[in-house]
Amino acid sequence: MTGYILAIDQGTTSSRAILFNKKHRPVAVGQQEFTQHFPASGWVEHDPEEIWATTVATAKEALKKAGATLSDVAGIGITNQRETTVIWDRETGKAIHNAIVWQDRRTADICSKLKQAGLESTFTDKTGLLLDPYFSGTKIAWLLDNVEGARASAEKGKLAFGTIDSFLLWRLTGGKVHATDATNASRTLIYDIRRGEWSDELMDILNIPKSLLPDVHDCAADYGMLDPDILGGSTRISAIAGDQQAATVGQACFQPGMMKSTYGTGCFALLNTGKVPVKSQNKLLTTIAYQLNGKPTYALEGSIFVAGAAIQWLRDGLGIIEHASHSGDFAEQADPGQRVIMVPAFVGIGAPYWDADCRGAIFGLTRAAGPKELARAALESVCFQTRDLLTAMHDDFTSDHETVLRVDGGMVASDWTMQRLADILGAPVDRPVSAETTALGAAYLAGLQTDFYPSIDEFSKSWHRDKRFSPTIAAPERDAAYADWQDAVRRTLTSYP
Repeated sequence: MTGYILAIDQGTTSSRAILFNKKHRPVAVGQQEFTQHFPASGWVEHDPEEIWATTVATAKEALKKAGATLSDVAGIGITNQRETTVIWDRETGKAIHNAIVWQDRRTADICSKLKQAGLESTFTDKTGLLLDPYFSGTKIAWLLDNVEGARASAEKGKLAFGTIDSFLLWRLTGGKVHATDATNASRTLIYDIRRGEWSDELMDILNIPKSLLPDVHDCAADYGMLDPDILGGSTRISAIAGDQQAATVGQACFQPGMMKSTYGTGCFALLNTGKVPVKSQNKLLTTIAYQLNGKPTYALEGSIFVAGAAIQWLRDGLGIIEHASHSGDFAEQADPGQRVIMVPAFVGIGAPYWDADCRGAIFGLTRAAGPKELARAALESVCFQTRDLLTAMHDDFTSDHETVLRVDGGMVASDWTMQRLADILGAPVDRPVSAETTALGAAYLAGLQTDFYPSIDEFSKSWHRDKRFSPTIAAPERDAAYADWQDAVRRTLTSYP
């Protein structure tokens, strides 16, 4: 009787592998950070070989810690940093260039030209996305046009494109399977989320050969067998989901109106809108939350490019805190009379503004402002951006139920930050008992496919709250602070008059 599901959680700054038992609890974890490459201003890359090496190493580490082998594993679920783009040689399996990370802004000019040509609505109507460097499609086009010989090889069918999940799947199956799931496909800018297929029209606009693209499956599906040479045994790969969608599943947000927000390097909030895609009037994204049995469930998504990354900047860039975990303590000690506002647009700003060219700014500095005030401003910027998203979502989608935000990610360990989030939102914030919601989502999907885990209804009952944070400040104070934030953002945007 197999006793575990192995979740591979390949993130933006580290690769992790977690073994979950029959009760959905993590029993062993392996984790390794990997190198971030910044070859030019606004460019962010990863070495695919380092991603692969850390993925294998962490899987071995988790198995070793649990004293388990692949014979103990019922299936593997993969969750991944979305939009990060790899093109590799089908014969050698080697990438033709470093992976271009979701944060990368090098294709801003391509997006601008497409907008000027009046094509944004064409992309949005089919994909639910906006024309922004964030997504994979323009990254693919850049690689084909800027790597010597790439386009000619692609047109001959010699190359394969994938988001990180596809690249890992190819390697894990020994090059036998080139596939992705509907959630990752929905982030490429070339997938029709209503028809459930790659769009020939959008591929033609971006000049992307269809031979590059993976097959698209449900989140829980048969993705082939693990090559036994990799981890010393084999089992079935039975689930894939992009990290934010996996977190939505892990948070059991299965009913329309339920909302989760993940606070990691960036912040990503998803609101389940059910079986019908909702077109946003507020520059939110329409995306696939998950797809099971051939039927997609849709969501509205708001993307904040810089959340935990702002705290990393305080630590690594300014050197004013020693550990990221100290930021909440610093913020709590800040002088309440100092109203410092940070707009952390280090790589542009996401929803609902979508300004790829604006850059970060700090407002309200005085001689009395110091590290504690900057820490508070960095954490508050995440709270204010979340309110931006929640306001836009409420405008686009109405629900009969009170919005309760389910949160996860590294930042939610800070009670100060979560309380400030509830205060700024004017809404309850629920932190779950399980902090591993992204990996848990991938594990649950894999267990659902292999009958290791029960139905969605039964899984939903297993979700438990660790703590609820309720608003403690009056609406006028909350609204005044938010008005200061909105003014700071307006001054930062490139369109500011």
